[in-house]
Amino acid sequence: MNIQQMMKQAQQMQERLQKQMSELRIEATAGGGMVTVVMNGHKQIQKITIDPEVVSKDDVEMLQDLIIAAINDAHRKAEEALASQMGGLMGGLKMPGM
Repeated sequence: MNIQQMMKQAQQMQERLQKQMSELRIEATAGGGMVTVVMNGHKQIQKITIDPEVVSKDDVEMLQDLIIAAINDAHRKAEEALASQMGGLMGGLKMPGM
């Protein structure tokens, strides 16, 4: 396999990965489901749902903490999904000497 073929194969794999990550939907919750975050594989937040029961002007700080926790959990899950996708794609790449 020559270098041009390898580069073309790598570019195709990158394009496939980008498409898969765009289509991926990751859902994470905090506070027992009081806050739900949906994020795509590019770590862009698509949706935040907040249970009205948790909304209180007397405890805004708790709501803020729940939102942060849900976003951080979604971010972690997105990283795991990316690592998994990369592992699957790299398994198909034949690199000489590796």
